[in-house]
Amino acid sequence: MNYYDKQFFDLIENFKDKQFIQIYNHMFKKFQSFPLITQQSFEQFFKQFPYWGDLEIDCDNYEFLYLKAKTLKEHYKDYVWLYKNLADFKSQRVLYSILSNFYNFETTPLKEVTDKIHYFDLGLINDMEDKTFVDVGSYTGDTIKDLIKIYGENYKKIYCFEITPSTCKKLKENLSNLNNITIINKAVSEKQGYLYLEENKESSGNRVLESGEEKIESTTIDGEISEKIDYIKMDIEGAEQKALAGCKNHIKKDKPNLLISVYHNNEDLYKIPKQISAFCKDYKFYLRYYGGPLYATEIVLFALIDKN
Repeated sequence: MNYYDKQFFDLIENFKDKQFIQIYNHMFKKFQSFPLITQQSFEQFFKQFPYWGDLEIDCDNYEFLYLKAKTLKEHYKDYVWLYKNLADFKSQRVLYSILSNFYNFETTPLKEVTDKIHYFDLGLINDMEDKTFVDVGSYTGDTIKDLIKIYGENYKKIYCFEITPSTCKKLKENLSNLNNITIINKAVSEKQGYLYLEENKESSGNRVLESGEEKIESTTIDGEISEKIDYIKMDIEGAEQKALAGCKNHIKKDKPNLLISVYHNNEDLYKIPKQISAFCKDYKFYLRYYGGPLYATEIVLFALIDKN
């Protein structure tokens, strides 16, 4: 075992050996060590992005710490499984840095592993020539613009899925100069039918729910796209597991490379790679980090197939 492996497994020992309340109290003390203004910035962040639990300092509501401590305690074996199944050293350092941030609120390790351009790591993805790319959660086209900037316009076809009608309109405007683009104003899930849109007025984090007021059509990638797919990117605010279930046939048949956000709840980081592995054992897993240093978000799982 090398120094870095030992560092990771020493961290895991805290989750394995300590009682839940010890883990929670440790995390609480670390959080309390931040200046009040920093704690309040966390509070505002969790109000804007309600994915990981509540934080209301004046009410002594630290639900996000409780839920994160619970996940670390109950699923340390899943993090070990993920670490052992990551295909390069950088990915293992990313996972260590994320877990250390959750437990110790350390910022330096996250700074050391942060990349800038989402999804398109040239060490992992060489080109897009004659490839069909599916962008689930296209927003206004930022991912597609990065794709064109890095790889050019020699792709075969791009499918864009976006749930919000007003955002879809901007998406069409922004990509109007490109060829072979299909824009679909539907939610992507595990079955075709209807869901409900919950718009986030303060950010781009619009979500779909099982109930609500604004009804929208839902579809599956398996049902919507019949041709071979080479790449699937997903960033859909916690609906990624269901969307992956809805493209299981493509994953099994085409073995597309998958670029999946795994930070919109407390479970995706370990559940999604296991879900993909259950569909197809041929994938190699990588992690990359694109967020800030205070709290680990913007985590992307690359599930790639070695075509050689």
